[in-house]
Amino acid sequence: MTFNKVQNATTEIFERTLTYDLYTDPKVLEQEQEKIFSKTWQLVGHVSQLENIGDFFTAEVAGEPIIVTRDKNEVIQAFYNVCPHRATKLEKNESGNKKILQCGYHGWTFHLDGKLNKAPNFRGEDLACVSNACLRSVRMEIAESFIFVNLDDQATSLIETYGDFFEKLSKFPFLSELKRTSSKSRIIKANWKAFIDNYLECDHCHVAHPSFVATLDMKDYQIITCQNYSVQGSVVKANKKMGSLDFNEVEMQGGTFYWLWPNLMMTIYPGPGNIATIQMIPIDHETTLGVYTYYFRDENLTQEEKDLVEFAEVVRNEDVELVELEQVGFRSRAFNKGFYSSSEKAIVQFHETVLRALEEE
Repeated sequence: MTFNKVQNATTEIFERTLTYDLYTDPKVLEQEQEKIFSKTWQLVGHVSQLENIGDFFTAEVAGEPIIVTRDKNEVIQAFYNVCPHRATKLEKNESGNKKILQCGYHGWTFHLDGKLNKAPNFRGEDLACVSNACLRSVRMEIAESFIFVNLDDQATSLIETYGDFFEKLSKFPFLSELKRTSSKSRIIKANWKAFIDNYLECDHCHVAHPSFVATLDMKDYQIITCQNYSVQGSVVKANKKMGSLDFNEVEMQGGTFYWLWPNLMMTIYPGPGNIATIQMIPIDHETTLGVYTYYFRDENLTQEEKDLVEFAEVVRNEDVELVELEQVGFRSRAFNKGFYSSSEKAIVQFHETVLRALEEE
């Protein structure tokens, strides 16, 4: 009787895999933009990007232009990067420092707290009707120096959404010392979910990631699912070196890899204090913008830190090649869905969360 229950449960897991049309149908992405990306917490930056009064940076979330500022009271705030007068995109630069934000269309200006400064084409009685026109704020929360926004004003708070994640993250002793040191993007010819599927399992590591497997002890590799996130990782093999990096003499002797619903990954590699974020931002149903951002103590990387980045880039390039080949298969008529192994429980969690968000049975 016990065997039958286990067998039935396993069969049900195997049958839950997403069908491949969810990776190839443009209408599905339209639903995802509305039901997933417009209603979830999205990482837009780090407080190290806003060290001084007047600092700002811009971002895009679910197609919406966003601007994040540090105002004269040193308060960090987020707004839609849209002028209330004629809906023009307000700030064109990716980052900078300004005392006043000015719209390039009619010259309206705004303080860094979003309040209207001047509306040059409104005078006299006209001015009274726009005196309260200000930039529309966006829900924003900061945790462990990472800045998140959510387009849904009614969304559950960031901390509540991810349970004990930020508490766990805070246990890394070097985290408060890190700052955003570099960011790079690349176009990936695959659906955004394909890369996340790949990230959430390591069954492919022995085949596709020789340097990764040579460094980490795969016998001790673990994957754990949690509240709207999962964590995986292992320790470095004994007496292992990589370039100038001796893993027996560094802060982190194990690798820890987090995924946060829906499209954020945080990677902490063995070596000197570090963290890297990976974001998969859909461009269309079969094209994704991969954004890779590194955080170290200083922009001038040591040789050990450069070796670490090189190691990470090799693994990522191998993953991109895999998911682009996978996208070719998604379009094929050969199969309409795949199978789960018992080691792919983090993918099961991801897929079930996608289906719940899309309100599919």
